[in-house]
Amino acid sequence: MKIAERYTGVINYFLTHNPIAETELHYNNPFQLLIAVILSAQCTDKRINMVTPALFRDFATPKKLAEVTFDELFPYIKSVSYPSNKTKHLIGMANMLVNDFNSHVPETIDSLVKLPGVGRKTANVIVSVVYNQPAMAVDTHVFRVSERLGLTRAAKTPLAAEKQLVKHIPDEHIATAHHWLILHGRYTCLARSPKCNECGLKAFCKYYLKASAVKL
Repeated sequence: MKIAERYTGVINYFLTHNPIAETELHYNNPFQLLIAVILSAQCTDKRINMVTPALFRDFATPKKLAEVTFDELFPYIKSVSYPSNKTKHLIGMANMLVNDFNSHVPETIDSLVKLPGVGRKTANVIVSVVYNQPAMAVDTHVFRVSERLGLTRAAKTPLAAEKQLVKHIPDEHIATAHHWLILHGRYTCLARSPKCNECGLKAFCKYYLKASAVKL
């Protein structure tokens, strides 16, 4: 199967079965989403959604978050992964938003990655979800699923996978495709025990075809 046919088949499947795919993080504005995505690194969205309501309530603006101390903020997020680092990141991020961006969440990847706690993946999430730009955030789910489906080939890094994905996915689908792949990896194409029997993408999946051949 040619790569173009594989992409077309996968995209058409998701357009039919999950046309409106969105982040599972809860938020009401760009600032809240930025906080949530920073916290979500190596942590589940479910856990993040448990801690952010109080955080959003008490630190509703970059200015309020910038004024908080480490000891005041830490208890809010102590149950997430790497709470000490993330506490520092949130305070630093808020200070930079206030001082350098007039309390506005930047609209470009180059500006976003200057913020503490914001790497390329987080920046891609923000520009795609908030500003509807054709950016592909590659996390562990996207990296795994795209490789198994054969959408990426010999991609050794998230950036390499990102470049291959955006090359073949039409711009109008890139932002949604990020969520398609994440959700598929989160609920169907699991890392250790993928639910291949429940998957509608078997006809396009290199991982499944290889596993089936081994069993035979």
